[in-house]
Amino acid sequence: MRLKLLIADDEPLARRRLRSLAAGLDWIEIVGEAADGETTLREAARLRPDALILDIRMPEMSGVDVIARLQAHEHVPAVVFATAYDEYAVRAFEFEAVDYLVKPLTQDRFATALERARRTIESAEARAALARAQHVLADPGADGPIGRVLVRTASGIRPVRVEEISHIEAQDDYVLLHAGDRRHLASLRMRDLELRLPNPPFVRVHRSYIVNLDRVLRMVGGTDGRLVVELIGGERVPVSRHRSRMIRQLAK
Repeated sequence: MRLKLLIADDEPLARRRLRSLAAGLDWIEIVGEAADGETTLREAARLRPDALILDIRMPEMSGVDVIARLQAHEHVPAVVFATAYDEYAVRAFEFEAVDYLVKPLTQDRFATALERARRTIESAEARAALARAQHVLADPGADGPIGRVLVRTASGIRPVRVEEISHIEAQDDYVLLHAGDRRHLASLRMRDLELRLPNPPFVRVHRSYIVNLDRVLRMVGGTDGRLVVELIGGERVPVSRHRSRMIRQLAK
């Protein structure tokens, strides 16, 4: 089937990128664009697209609000989320949304997402998927601790359960997740991830490190009065001077 697509993103460059990706698929027809929630709803009602690429964070009306109001429409498109924030991708994975795109976008990932949307339409599951999305994203607990972090791999995107992670290392605007003998690079800032991890057991011990206390063997004295975390797998993580003082006080 030929897929009629509506693009909703408040960033002009993001919409341009989505148009470029769609141009590479001859079975997609872009029928319209929107830069805010109200326009998205109006165009969805007028154009009756098969699929909608929806940015979660838009001004005035969020993607969550758009999803809720779409359910009242006679025609409900299949929704693919587009977001620069992995925490929303985690939520999408948990409630089995049609699909999601984590920016920056790639042609292969875009094609996979739209193909899933096409299959969803063909199996008449669009309205049920939107209901699951609205329920979870509107849940006040959606800002609570996450249970998984999504990471890109050579074969796609993989959910990593947080209990698998022994420690996390800052890598500029990314984080490196250490999970057993595997290393995963995720497009998240350290501070953003710290706020979404369950605490305990995850504790920030250094500007560049978060450790999972359930994976800590012991903490030993290092140089200049600083502690060093020894993990069950044998790795060692430095503790800042300030955090070392705090830990010693707690251990009295």
